[in-house]
Amino acid sequence: MEPDELPDLVDQAADIAAIGQGVLGEVAAFFESLLRPWNAYQVGIIVAVWLLAHVASKLLQPRLHEWMRAREGWPKWRLRWLLVVHKRLRMIFFVALLWIVLATMREVTWGSRSYLIGIVANLALAWLIVTFATRLIGNPFVRSIVRYGAWAWVTLRIVGLTEEAVEVLDAVAFEMGSVRLSLWLLLQGAFILSLFFIAARFITKQTATRIQSNEDISPSMRVLVVKFIQVLLYGAAFFIGLRAVGFDLTGLAVLSGAIGVGLGFGLQKVVSNLVSGIIILLDKSIKPGDVITVGETFGWINSLGARYVSITTRDGREYLIPNEDLITTQVVNWSHSNDFVRLDIYFGTAYGDNPHEVRKLAIEAAKSVDRVLSFRPPVCHIVGFGDSSVDYILRFWIRDPTGGLTNIRGNVYLALWDAFAEHGISIPFPQREVKMLEGSQLDTRALD
Repeated sequence: MEPDELPDLVDQAADIAAIGQGVLGEVAAFFESLLRPWNAYQVGIIVAVWLLAHVASKLLQPRLHEWMRAREGWPKWRLRWLLVVHKRLRMIFFVALLWIVLATMREVTWGSRSYLIGIVANLALAWLIVTFATRLIGNPFVRSIVRYGAWAWVTLRIVGLTEEAVEVLDAVAFEMGSVRLSLWLLLQGAFILSLFFIAARFITKQTATRIQSNEDISPSMRVLVVKFIQVLLYGAAFFIGLRAVGFDLTGLAVLSGAIGVGLGFGLQKVVSNLVSGIIILLDKSIKPGDVITVGETFGWINSLGARYVSITTRDGREYLIPNEDLITTQVVNWSHSNDFVRLDIYFGTAYGDNPHEVRKLAIEAAKSVDRVLSFRPPVCHIVGFGDSSVDYILRFWIRDPTGGLTNIRGNVYLALWDAFAEHGISIPFPQREVKMLEGSQLDTRALD
């Protein structure tokens, strides 16, 4: 700390102390006024109304709970709001009864004799409105922050301590060069940015729902459009929020330069995966739902991310493949242009079996399997004469590779086994003939 900064800090602390003493004085005067006769009566009325609301809620909550259980077929959002009402029933009764008492007292007596009741009624109503309004925020942590912040703000507004609180928060500040950041500015900025981000999230969610339901757009293009809208809206919310607070955006030039240097040295892979992801979305080489093989990994694409592609395999494992690997390595897309997949299996029969009958039986056996397509009929061909068998290849088509490849091959093999067993077709195993040369002797010994 520089010596010339010490007087400024002392003056700042003195200002904060003076403002704090003023606020404490007003609070002390407020509590002192509660001891006056009519104010004490109002406090008693407020407590009585609270007890009455508590009893009413205890009597009605079980009945409302049973009524909700009988409405299980209703939409979830309606039941969710009914649950919120069920939990806040005491507060709802308190607000309703207190406003009835306030309206009655203002009709039969002077307005000053219901002043405290009016303050408490306004506070209770404002808190109840904030409670219901913040239920629209999905994130529990953000919802709690917004709720408590809104409660504090409306309380200060109704009590009339807004200017004093702003002065206290604005007095707590520090400077960085020509920029002065106070606690009030930071709270204001956090609140405004939260509102902009909530609005951006709501618009993004609604837009994404409509885009994903549009069948005229390819799945990969839907993902690209949704990602672009998310980046655009959240970026706009951030910069517009900073400008609304009064933050000088020219100070971000240094930050953007530092980010550029970091991208050049430390984030090469991240940028490479990001660019590869954009290329994948643009050229539509893969899309959610495609069945692909990358190296030894076989599965279907679950989602496309900015950095990786999520692939779910038949055993339930989820592999996160970097986008760069899908660009630089060989990828087998089983459902790129269509869902049809041809599978081959090999088998052999004995030389004594009629090959025409074997081919016919093999084709009929493949057709009997459920997933084998009938409008693309199976075919069977002889591919060679082996040492101990006539070798065949059986080809058939399926259109649901997500259902697995090994299991369908196994089912076709079982159908072949049953068909061959029924018609006496044998599947030979390798055999060897040993011939004794003329003049040679075979020595045999009995084993003990």
